[in-house]
Formats: sequence, structure tokens, C-alpha cells
Amino acid sequence: MKQNQMIKHHLTDKILMAYSAGQLSEAFNLVVATHISMCDECRATMSSFDALGGALLEDETLDGEAAPDLQATMALIKADTPMERTPPPSRPTETPFPLVAYVGDNLDDVKWKSVGMGVKQAILKTSAEATARLLYIPAGVAVPDHGHHGTEFTLVLRGAYSDQTDHFKRGDVEIAGEDLHHTPVADVHSDCICLAVTDAPLKFSGVLPRLLQPLLRI
Repeated sequence: MKQNQMIKHHLTDKILMAYSAGQLSEAFNLVVATHISMCDECRATMSSFDALGGALLEDETLDGEAAPDLQATMALIKADTPMERTPPPSRPTETPFPLVAYVGDNLDDVKWKSVGMGVKQAILKTSAEATARLLYIPAGVAVPDHGHHGTEFTLVLRGAYSDQTDHFKRGDVEIAGEDLHHTPVADVHSDCICLAVTDAPLKFSGVLPRLLQPLLRI
């Protein structure tokens, strides 16, 4: 069975276009690449954007030297990055290919740190513009109620969770902005592991999470 047959929540065209143009920070680049590696639909859309971008680059350079902004874009594309911008097709292993360089090939070997109530996290080493972390939520447990000072992408790698908006399973990605206040709860039948990326601290409702927030970097 193809993984994307189970995927309901996808990335937007705007996000995929920004990824194709090399405009995302490393952390957001990672979550987008990971979702694409799991989702045939978004991978096909991504391929069409790449093809369009290649055609535009070819047209711009037919008459000689490229424009300065085009040169900058091409330099960005050619620059060394910590991961492949366009991931290969999905693999049968649980850990998607773009994540392997960051967490290894087995999610069970991740070195977790407790954040309370059984919830754990592992912060990944990425550039400073945004923060990427793996989040472990035990079956039936809720992440503390919170809003957002910026943008948060949450991609399910194992299990599933629900919040006030919908139900999210493996491969689904939730895009949350400053207008969303939610309480994600892992399904009761299995633990949930997600890749979460934020570009600003979360906005917790409870006093204790707010006190611990600087220590936990969330």
C-alpha cells in the first residue's frame, strides 16, 4: 500500500513553491522534505514546480548573463546544504530518508528528554532561524493547551493525534499559525511521535508550562 493513500493533510502549494525555490530555513526545509518523502501527491506537485523552475531558469539565461536575483537563486541551489533538497521516493523503513541524518534509522533509538506528563522531546541540530524537534506523546496523553506566536508545522511519524481541528495520522502534517489554539491528544491505542518545527515560542495557557518553557526551549 502506498503511504499517501492514508495521508489526508498535505502541504500547501505556496509552501511547496517556497521549498522548490530554496526559501525555507533548515528546520522547515527538513519537515517539508520529510513529508514529501512520505507523500506521493506532494512529491508529484513538487516535481512539477521543479520542472517549471528549471524551464524559467533556462529562458532567463538564453540571452546571456542571468539577472542578479536569478544569480542569487542559482547560488542558493548550488550551495552545500545538510540534506538533499528533493528527497528520494519513500522507503519501507519507518524513519523517512531526510530525517536519518538527524536522528538515525530507528525512532526507538532516539535519546529523549522529558518535558512532563510522560511527554518527551529531542531537539534536532538545525540553523537558528527555527527549531526542529521530535515529540513523543504517550497513548491518550495531551500536550499542554497552547497557542502560537509564529508558525508551527507538525508531521506525524508514528501513531496519531487529534486536536480541535481534526485527526492526524502518519504522514499528515498540521500547519498552525497565530490564530490556532489547540490541545493535541495522542490516540488511546498507541503512542505518537511527531516532527514539530516552530519559528517562535509557543503560547502556553498553564502557569507551569510557561515557567518551564525557557528550560525546555519550546
